Amino acid sequence: MNKTTNIIEEEFESLTHGKVLTSDIVSHIKSFLEEDPSATYSLVIGTDSQERIHQSTGKKQIHLVTALVVYRRGYGGRYFWKRKFASDIHTLRQKVYEETSTSLEFASVFVPILQKSLNGKMPKYNLEIHIDVGEHGETRSMIKEVVGMVTGSGYVAKTKPFAYGASNIADKHT
Repeated sequence: MNKTTNIIEEEFESLTHGKVLTSDIVSHIKSFLEEDPSATYSLVIGTDSQERIHQSTGKKQIHLVTALVVYRRGYGGRYFWKRKFASDIHTLRQKVYEETSTSLEFASVFVPILQKSLNGKMPKYNLEIHIDVGEHGETRSMIKEVVGMVTGSGYVAKTKPFAYGASNIADKHT
């Protein structure tokens, strides 16, 4: 099974649609974009994480939540999220790198699938990777590194306070 097959079968959650597979998300986003093709949209991918104690084992576990947001400027949007777990993250640096890498990995597979679905009939949208780092706090020393990871991968990076995909939406579900 390749990455594309894996991602199509991943299950996300949505307040609007309940549990959905990635392939269904593509259809939902396509329909949302086609409602007003002349509007400006943002497609946002962001990941946040939180350390939790696993109830049955008592061991620390990192909950990584990736949010996928499609936003029609001035008119609201839709979002989807998925959760995965990690146990080998011990420092803030590792956590931020894992969050950023998770978003980039998802974008690298999802965006081509969405583009293929739109079949060249693309409403204008800005693709942004939101990173949960900012000028204030412990993560400020990592901004250049993780922004470099994102821009080096060909995406636009947004950091706090503009990184709502990671710092607000994904955070809400960690």
